[in-house]
Amino acid sequence: MQAGGLTATELFCRRGDRFLFGALSLRAAPGAALHLVGPNGTGKTSLLRLLAGLLRPTPPSGAIVWQGTCGYLDGRPALDEHLPLGEALAFWTKLDHAAAVPLERLGLARLNDIPVRFLSTGQRKRAGLARLIGQGADHWLLDEPLNGLDSDGAGLVESLIAKKRAAGGVVLVASHQPLALPGAQILDLRDFPPSPSGKGRGWGLDAGMDPPPQPLATGKGLG
Repeated sequence: MQAGGLTATELFCRRGDRFLFGALSLRAAPGAALHLVGPNGTGKTSLLRLLAGLLRPTPPSGAIVWQGTCGYLDGRPALDEHLPLGEALAFWTKLDHAAAVPLERLGLARLNDIPVRFLSTGQRKRAGLARLIGQGADHWLLDEPLNGLDSDGAGLVESLIAKKRAAGGVVLVASHQPLALPGAQILDLRDFPPSPSGKGRGWGLDAGMDPPPQPLATGKGLG
């Protein structure tokens, strides 16, 4: 059965003493792609982690509703650094009750006996992709998926995303590098200012004041 999409309403995010964004709402139908953009520090990684359930939204946030499961990929492959790559991936394959990952397609077939800690940056990124595919999640959250990859690796990521979308999966990507995402919606976090002034200043230490009791400025949702 085809997976459904994602709906998130009125999300607020505070990290430490600083608000990153406020009143962010989005909706993604099956097969959609969203490209998160904005300068460093605007909250792209934090938003992905919120949507992945790794961070709690800041009150008075609304809800995050996934129809289906989601997998998250950042710069860490979530593999045992001391195990050979093949064994590290096999551990998760068994735990996830997943089918074998196509290592040849990912350029990892000759690295089965190499401990994860000895892999290069690009090889670690490919190993992370293998782990992500092995999860069998319906939707993907990708944080800088092209870091450390050459042009062939970038093409691989683009083809994997296209395949996931064709199967009805939602893909959210934060990337500073050019990435082919046909028909993707652009979500610029600067459209969801963290303070009533809309100047991008957070409340707390950097603003010299506590959060006011009223809600933050309302951003524009995606539809």
